Amino acid sequence: MKPLTLGTAGHIDHGKTALIRALTGVDTDRLPEERARGISIELGYASLELPSGRRLSVVDVPGHERFVRTMVAGATGIDLFLMTIAADDGVMPQTREHAAVLAALRVRTGVVAVTKTDVADPEVALIEASELFPGSEVVAVSARTGEGIDELRTALDRASAAAGSRADGAASPARLHIDRVFTIRGAGTVVTGTLWAGAIGRGDELEVLPGGRRVRVRGVQVHDQQVDRAPAGQRVAVNLTGVAVDEIERGDVLVATDSGLRPSYRVDAELDFGAGDEPEHGERVQIHHGTREAPARLAWLGGRFWQVRLEQPIVPAAGDRLVVRQIAPPDTLGGGRVLDPQPRRHGPGRDLLARLERLARGEAPPVSGRGREVPRTPAKPAPESRTTRAPLSASAQTLEQQLRDAGVEPPIDSELDPDDLAALREAGRAVRVSKNLHYHVDVLADVRGRLVEVARDNGGAATLAQLRDELGTSRKFAQALLEHFDSEKVTIRRGDEHVLRRSAAS
Repeated sequence: MKPLTLGTAGHIDHGKTALIRALTGVDTDRLPEERARGISIELGYASLELPSGRRLSVVDVPGHERFVRTMVAGATGIDLFLMTIAADDGVMPQTREHAAVLAALRVRTGVVAVTKTDVADPEVALIEASELFPGSEVVAVSARTGEGIDELRTALDRASAAAGSRADGAASPARLHIDRVFTIRGAGTVVTGTLWAGAIGRGDELEVLPGGRRVRVRGVQVHDQQVDRAPAGQRVAVNLTGVAVDEIERGDVLVATDSGLRPSYRVDAELDFGAGDEPEHGERVQIHHGTREAPARLAWLGGRFWQVRLEQPIVPAAGDRLVVRQIAPPDTLGGGRVLDPQPRRHGPGRDLLARLERLARGEAPPVSGRGREVPRTPAKPAPESRTTRAPLSASAQTLEQQLRDAGVEPPIDSELDPDDLAALREAGRAVRVSKNLHYHVDVLADVRGRLVEVARDNGGAATLAQLRDELGTSRKFAQALLEHFDSEKVTIRRGDEHVLRRSAAS
């Protein structure tokens, strides 16, 4: 039985936490403020054993409208839901919004519990529940008397058997979206989250994104039990060395060092919105991905395709789900999936739409190591310099192709033939960026354009970290490139920022 994660959903005071307590014996309201006010504020966690012997990780979410953002953070990693609808209230506003979040995340498998049957006749609520979730079992229960609790466990068992597990992708690199960070005396920094992909075990070398800090796994727990290795699809607590508790936060992502994942300020996505909820081109919205939320602007590309231009980086992969919420007044507009996690800034176009349609159908085009589509035709060569006196030798042509293929991470000059480098410089096909680093002229032109875009997106200035994240490269290469563009009067350094000069901006 592969691991699964169950998430609660439902309007405030419809009995989510009481129901989880009745099912598991665990009170997920752990904060004094939650117990004093009688409402959930933060995410709560428990373990639920079903009649079949399957054990579910449970994420209990707040139901108040002020905490929908917290609900989304908990729901992004779940495999099936437990929706609560109170018999004395029926379907309420947060019932519908939580249902919209589940729809945006494509969490379609679950059970609806009509609660508080000891307080009111559940008949009307049962009808409303069946109408809102026509494909789900509906069970009438009372957490106070215990009525229907066994039937609910059995219904959850049936739903679990029908749900797909993230552990089916165990060969994928590890990826855990962090929702809690804390310290345990004698152990150090601990992070928790739902393991989206791969597996994590003691001794693993991992990376925390978007910061890029390398860490080592000291220990792993699943449901408070120490394990050697934990597969995807369940709640995991990871004890880390090499990082302090104040150097990680909710929204960060713990990934395998060979995952190929990189922070991104843009994604091309296929989005679906409710009737009358489709935003305008250029509208500012809130994007939820994993446990991170970030403001963004939506650029319409045609049909159901949009470019999401974020103000803070996320760590996306193709196929990831997004939730799109209105900023003011807060409301869930819809959601969709990432098609290209590292696109360039662009507008609509016939070729682009054809490519996005292929991606949406799963007919992915060839991609480079940076996740970009490999051009189907050779790139246009750089113009010949007037100082060129003779054709390039075969070895210099080979080196030119090597620099072009290397992109933003070319080899240092000591690894290359100095005569061939000189020939490429003379022909206008390579540029010395630093004392020991040459770039192909086409690559450098592309980086310049992307630097200008990053600066424009961030008030006219870019930092080293922003360019590094945009290029998906290391600090070393990003720093060399920024110093080059400072010297070329594209930017001017002011403190930690490189401000775009007016001539370059135009």
